[in-house]
Amino acid sequence: MDLETIPAFAEKASGPRQTPPANLIQSLTNGYVDDLWALLDLDIHHIKGVGHSCSIQLAVWRLNLITLAQIFKHPFLDTDLELQIRQTHPKADIHIPSLQKVSIMVRITPFAVEQWMDAYETTPGVLNVAETCAASVSIDDLVAMSSGPAKSPIDTSIKLTYGAIPGSQTLRERIAAHCSTEEVQLTPEDVIVTQGAIAANFLALYTLIGPGDHVICVYPTYQQLYDTPRSLGTEVTLWKLKKENGFVPDVDELAGLIKPNTKMIIINNPNNPTGAPIPNSVIDRISKVAEENGIILFSDEVYRPLFHGGASGSNQTEAPKPVTTLGYHRTIATGSMSKGYALAGIRVGWIASRDRSIISAIMLARDYTTISVSQIDDQVARFALSPEVKPALIERNISLARTNAAILKDFMDRYKSVCSWVEPKAGTTAFIRFSDKNGDPVDDVKLCLDLLDKAKLLFVAGSRCFGGDADFKGYVRMGYVCETDVLIAGLKALEDYIDQALV
Repeated sequence: MDLETIPAFAEKASGPRQTPPANLIQSLTNGYVDDLWALLDLDIHHIKGVGHSCSIQLAVWRLNLITLAQIFKHPFLDTDLELQIRQTHPKADIHIPSLQKVSIMVRITPFAVEQWMDAYETTPGVLNVAETCAASVSIDDLVAMSSGPAKSPIDTSIKLTYGAIPGSQTLRERIAAHCSTEEVQLTPEDVIVTQGAIAANFLALYTLIGPGDHVICVYPTYQQLYDTPRSLGTEVTLWKLKKENGFVPDVDELAGLIKPNTKMIIINNPNNPTGAPIPNSVIDRISKVAEENGIILFSDEVYRPLFHGGASGSNQTEAPKPVTTLGYHRTIATGSMSKGYALAGIRVGWIASRDRSIISAIMLARDYTTISVSQIDDQVARFALSPEVKPALIERNISLARTNAAILKDFMDRYKSVCSWVEPKAGTTAFIRFSDKNGDPVDDVKLCLDLLDKAKLLFVAGSRCFGGDADFKGYVRMGYVCETDVLIAGLKALEDYIDQALV
């Protein structure tokens, strides 16, 4: 059973269960089955006549019954199947150790973008313009940026115990400052330190929503933000962002998406994959709707503080407020050191909220996933966020983003017949639509794989990693805040490919 066959099984499984076919065992041993429910409801009465040489183990292995049962949330056999079969067919070759009293857990949909990156980003010689962290820095780089004494941020004399369980006081103070404005200041008690933003998102969602709840999530966005709720039994409504609206949420649509059981509104600012920031005026309106309905407002802000304004950006470019500084207290922001601070190698993220009941609930859940973050990671993170380093680090990353955005915009302007976009004004990602000679969207998966094969150029396929095929066909996500020489080489390879294949 592979992923390509799952939709057909799912469609058939939605109908009524049918009587197992007479040739069920033959179908099993041939490695496929005519009826999914018949397979999952296999009982002892339908295996009479099995030859002594038939290996039930082989049949079960071939079709991976446990995986299928998880996918379709089928109440799998909770009896000792092997014992039943042995009683009726004592000479049969049977061994089913993995199926005895199985407890089925909820199955999460495969995380497409992470699987894509894992599969291809280590391709030898690849020009990686799919990576979405600002070009990484080293500890030596951080020391060189510091306006203070030139010394390593790591105290090698400290015993490597667990360290501060919630994260060091200094680190939480500096994260709180990251999530504050001059008018609204957070405290260390408003912050939970996690192992990256991916853990922060999961913990917050796991703690606060569940079966019977409903959430509204912007789309496209990072798959974790809508498929984690689905895996928890929560109903999800996608708040679809439109290219003609600059991929900014249309607040006029929001009231119509709310249901009596809506628990949370999920946004991503700036947006991944489009690079579109949500302006303050829109955030304020979203917050007002959430407050009027008593709904938690959750914002994945992992790309903060990269509000650079794109190719034409300047130091006057407005940065949207963190949701933690709005008038409404039932807000949550998540973030990390990976994207905007170029330090993915230290696994430090956070959850911030001024609602102490939210923080307390998440801390209780955190005990099951995290004792503490690494002491070494904590030290490096608090050094990077220190007043001596943080301004220079942010300036370095914003300057790199603006330089590269100008290079990318020049390329896009020259290839308007093939490429279209909403120019990104924040973050590190661009969502680019490729068209063929007739103006129709290309097969983006084939395009990305062909580019990888022929040009050693890595993009992320939009239809595969950010939604259904019909939603984002032809789109690729690009990470353009890499080292500038990598971007230039990547665009040259793309230019050569387009000239040969698309124009």
